[in-house]
Amino acid sequence: MMTIQGMKYKSDFEAKKAILDIGRRMYAKGFVASNDGNISCRVGPNTIWTTPTGVSKGFMTQDMLVKMDLDGKVLMGRLKPSSEIKMHLRVYQENPRLQAVTHAHPPMATCFAIAGQPLDAAILTEAILSLGTIPVARYATPGTQEVPDSIAPFVNHYNGVLLANHGALTWGDDIYQAFYRLESVEYYATILMYTGNIIGQQNHLSCEQVDRLLEIRKNMGITGGGVPPCMNGGQLTKVCESCAAAGEKPAAAGAELAGVSCGNCAAAGGKTAVTGAELAGVPCGSYAAVGGKPAVTGAERTASPCGSCAAAGETQTGPQATLKGVTPLVRPGDSGKMSGGGLGAGAGLANAAAGPGSPSTGPGPEDKEALIAEIVRRVVGQLKA
Repeated sequence: MMTIQGMKYKSDFEAKKAILDIGRRMYAKGFVASNDGNISCRVGPNTIWTTPTGVSKGFMTQDMLVKMDLDGKVLMGRLKPSSEIKMHLRVYQENPRLQAVTHAHPPMATCFAIAGQPLDAAILTEAILSLGTIPVARYATPGTQEVPDSIAPFVNHYNGVLLANHGALTWGDDIYQAFYRLESVEYYATILMYTGNIIGQQNHLSCEQVDRLLEIRKNMGITGGGVPPCMNGGQLTKVCESCAAAGEKPAAAGAELAGVSCGNCAAAGGKTAVTGAELAGVPCGSYAAVGGKPAVTGAERTASPCGSCAAAGETQTGPQATLKGVTPLVRPGDSGKMSGGGLGAGAGLANAAAGPGSPSTGPGPEDKEALIAEIVRRVVGQLKA
């Protein structure tokens, strides 16, 4: 380590060694495939080491790395930097105290990025304390100036961000902190996926419990992370009813919002309460009403209806809307047969067969255990086939 102008930086050797180590860890964990992902680490007020383009992060050597200044000029190295280095440079420019940036495509987190759903449910104490909420930046074409512009509003308020239809980006005061946050993003996304979409049950913390955790986080010196929704009087407080009326604070938690959507999509103009950045795929109205599903502006929904679809300019495709390319599951008792080699039934869903306009019936509480058992039986049978 060396100190320059009161800031501590890694030496060239330390930075390059850490980048190679983290690249191998990314590859081993399945956060990247082929030549995906990139890593950077500061070694001075205006210089960084970063990963090259077109090289697997699991097979890099020191001579492949590239040294650059924060204006994007290559200072050392025989290979070219990734076109996504623009994201890294923007992070350092927005927040000069940050020392490292990591970008990858961890599967679970990327699923949420594709769905346009932020990681912000207050169900895991560790996530609130050390990571905070992870918002979704609007979609941007890779390699263009759109990408750094899309992430800029979040750098000073959060510890990472999901890139719509792309992947995840994290930063930190140290290169390992940046990578640990990337690990935490994927772990948090996995927990949310299992509890929200497989088990189907999430017990959210109360606003009082969340406030206590936020106070602990503040005492730990963690200033970023946003404010998650919380339970207040049996209802999930996700967004403020009115940005102006609530003073840009959650209705119950009493902590400042940092880039969290307020009111409803129409009233808020599709913008965040503090940063003014456009929301991309963030649910409108009330998350409780939306069921945590993304509200895709200007497009027909193929998931749960929005609480105020008309206000957001959205419509639902039908009572039993389905997703293209996804084989529907068969409920216990359905008469359909397995189609092809899939796990669901091609014609087994009575609601889907009945067509638009027919009343839809979902499984009640008494059907859940049987439904789970049926899914498990079919998966096991498919694996044995």
